[in-house]
Amino acid sequence: MGFLCCSGKPSKRSESSSINENNSNIKRKDQTQVTSGSLKMKPYVNNLSKEGESKDDQLSLDVKSLNMKDEISKDRRSNGKQAQTFTFEELAAATSNFRSDCFLGEGGFGKVCKGYLDKINQVVAIKQLDRNGVQGIREFVVEVVTLSLADHPNLVKLIGFCAEGDQRLLVYEYMPLDLWKIIYWAIHPKLSDFGLAKVGPSGDKTHVSTRVMGTYGYCAPDYAMTGQLTFKSDIYSFGVVLLEIITGRKAIDQRKERGEQNLVAWARPMFKDRRNFSCMVDPLLQGQYPIRGLYQALAIAAMCVQEQPNMRPAVSDLVMALNYLAYHKYDPQIHSVQDSRRSPSRPGLDRTEDNDVAQIA
Repeated sequence: MGFLCCSGKPSKRSESSSINENNSNIKRKDQTQVTSGSLKMKPYVNNLSKEGESKDDQLSLDVKSLNMKDEISKDRRSNGKQAQTFTFEELAAATSNFRSDCFLGEGGFGKVCKGYLDKINQVVAIKQLDRNGVQGIREFVVEVVTLSLADHPNLVKLIGFCAEGDQRLLVYEYMPLDLWKIIYWAIHPKLSDFGLAKVGPSGDKTHVSTRVMGTYGYCAPDYAMTGQLTFKSDIYSFGVVLLEIITGRKAIDQRKERGEQNLVAWARPMFKDRRNFSCMVDPLLQGQYPIRGLYQALAIAAMCVQEQPNMRPAVSDLVMALNYLAYHKYDPQIHSVQDSRRSPSRPGLDRTEDNDVAQIA
């Protein structure tokens, strides 16, 4: 039978055991302090929001870049590929130090340059995030993780990233600019710039509260006012993109007259009168489109860009309407016949030939 000593001096055996344990703890502590900088910096990860944006911000960014590699490699089911890491020196060399003639454009979070990476023997588009911009470390991490796991023919592929000090860059596959200008059934547009990528909402939440960010002209007015990003916010943004395709205009074009610079603001009053519809179409189409297809496309866009979120369609209704729209093919020989036919009613899109877009449910 064993006894537990409750008083008196400890035995030599217990004293020796205690000394060994203390030595072991000291050794483990020393080993932790001697390990790589990533181990020492890990406590900063959970305190990003509390730390200032100075030296600790840089340390936290380095930690995030290390953790990204682990998080990206956790799930290989989507495409089995991991985003590559590049040094800032490599990306600067690829763009001739971000020379002006390599400049492709500018988005909500920074500029994009064309470059050539010898390391992978490929032409790429390099997005350099504005160091003074609004996208923080968390948004950058989420963007990299999200794009690394995404695999779809209509998504521009993320090749890799750079997170050196306060430099944050994303490396995408390069899409020739001409492909963006062509609207043709055989060409599927590719989407990029996930600057607003979020991990939520989770559970029973219907929105994600965030700092208001994004490219002006695409953000829903309710999101701009409340900072709450919902599925209906995405529906609004989709409506803006659809309007761009129909009209051949940009969401914001400061070269236009003042009343036409904002695409949605210009289109809304025109939705109310069908006689305006032909004036809204991209002139490059030269009138070669099915009229009823135009009505349907404008109806979808009009519903998506409603100011009130609850007036915008559900994703399921939107998919149904787009599938229906795909049936409208242009054939000059039967164009007039198509125009005179009445289209079958669809849920949420019931209308007669005399209704205008503003009256669509």
